[in-house]
Amino acid sequence: MAILEIRLYGDPVLKERSVEVATFDRALARFGGDLMETMHAASGVGLAAPQVGVLRRMFAYDLGADPGTGEHPHGVVVNPVIVSSEGEQTGDEGCLSFPGLYYECTRAMSVRVTGADVAGQPLDLTGDGLLASVFQHEIDHLDGVLFIDRLPRGERKKAMRAWREREHDLELHGAEPHLHLGGRAPAI
Repeated sequence: MAILEIRLYGDPVLKERSVEVATFDRALARFGGDLMETMHAASGVGLAAPQVGVLRRMFAYDLGADPGTGEHPHGVVVNPVIVSSEGEQTGDEGCLSFPGLYYECTRAMSVRVTGADVAGQPLDLTGDGLLASVFQHEIDHLDGVLFIDRLPRGERKKAMRAWREREHDLELHGAEPHLHLGGRAPAI
């Protein structure tokens, strides 16, 4: 397995729609493992294929083990589709492609997602709360939609200003724009 480069805002691949996966083979399984390893290395809870420059409809997620129940929602979902959603929640959301930026985002409280695992076996998943937000956030990436696109206009402008200022500050200190990683965990 390998840790892949996470593409940051400004990379055009993040605004493109991903294509469905048609072949389930060892290469796909290996790529799924790479997504998971990259997400863990970046302290994220979700990572979509376009965020590492691959326009395939798949993402990895891992919320860690719930200390109360012992449940550990994690995996790789290929060709995901949200088949139902209920309720509404608003909470801070971040993104590994926007390290360090967090804004309130409104999402469905509960979603049901179908798809397949990396071996092509059918999946039917239900996510509530944070898991629902992760599923929606990652599926948005597969459609070329970023979490800032879901923000009200004023908040989106504020986020873009903060991103530009952050990039400018990093450049003043010798970092190349769009080539650095960072941020607080967990980012989706």
